[in-house]
Amino acid sequence: MNKNQFVAIIAGGIGSRFWPKSRVSYPKQFLDILNTGKTLIQYTFERFQQFIPKENIYIITLKEYSAIVKEQLPEINEENIVSEPSRKNTAPCIAFISFKIMQTNPDATLIIAPADHLILDNATFEETCKKAFEFVHSNNALVTLGIKPTYPNTGYGYIQHEAESVEDNIFKVRTFTEKPNLELAKTFLLSGDFLWNAGIFIWKVSTIINKFETHQPEIFELFSAEKEKFNTEEEKNALDSIYPLCTSISIDYAIMEKADNVYVIPSSFGWSDLGTWTSAYDNLEKDYLGNAIAGDKVMVIDSTQCMISAPHEKLLVLQGLNNFIVVDTEDVLLICKKEKEQEIKEYVAEVKRNIGDKYL
Repeated sequence: MNKNQFVAIIAGGIGSRFWPKSRVSYPKQFLDILNTGKTLIQYTFERFQQFIPKENIYIITLKEYSAIVKEQLPEINEENIVSEPSRKNTAPCIAFISFKIMQTNPDATLIIAPADHLILDNATFEETCKKAFEFVHSNNALVTLGIKPTYPNTGYGYIQHEAESVEDNIFKVRTFTEKPNLELAKTFLLSGDFLWNAGIFIWKVSTIINKFETHQPEIFELFSAEKEKFNTEEEKNALDSIYPLCTSISIDYAIMEKADNVYVIPSSFGWSDLGTWTSAYDNLEKDYLGNAIAGDKVMVIDSTQCMISAPHEKLLVLQGLNNFIVVDTEDVLLICKKEKEQEIKEYVAEVKRNIGDKYL
């Protein structure tokens, strides 16, 4: 393993589209969404542990989740669990971890990866990451992994790349597009030069820090001014003073859409962002009527194409449902048509308005 290769796993999201199983106090990255006995963050950590030194794997999470990370990943060094004082989207936490690693290893290359994505082909994923490491090591480049689209998904961002590669299967990025409507997504699919944005990035820490200086000077100055305190006992107090002053902005808007040295590797390694119950349905085994069931005591009668999640000790009897999402927890039952799942966030907001935060 290469001691200059690092990974930062981002694990601070809420996962509100997996409500009511995913809650603010215990979000989806810490859940066994696919009913396999392992949580999403455990899978992600194990995947990177195959080719990144354990001491070079960092988890970036909210301070409220640090204890959950320690419980689920007991093998990780405690100092490698980085606690953010508040949610500020992905750019500030990436700036911080880059400065933190730069302080101890100026030659470091870094993967940024979400904690809650599913990857089925770990061998191909590792091979792709190593290819990206080699490219950024010898080039002043920001690399993102793009997924070859299989259908016109309107829930993903898209990356358009140039027609000619700069190296074998590495292309210069032309444009980023946020979630398109269906007609535009169909056009993207037909064009052949658009990929799904997986939100997995690889670069030298020195390269990304330079891009922060160019494109986000305020964020750069905040972290640069306190960098001597990182990796010391003063780190927590430094973050507590920096974060209230930080703009809340994604790395895509802050850097990737502005930089002129962004490249993409078209990839196929069985990826899903597991962003919705339907994406979980797509990755679970189905019965002969097309029902995906996560729960030990679920009985379905005259029901087809349903996504059902229930506590293992609870009996559920469902009759006459077609293309529904049914999620039962200790205190909440959600029954929703699959086609309406993008509105679950709105239902959660309605619950908050009418009942308060108790069920969030």
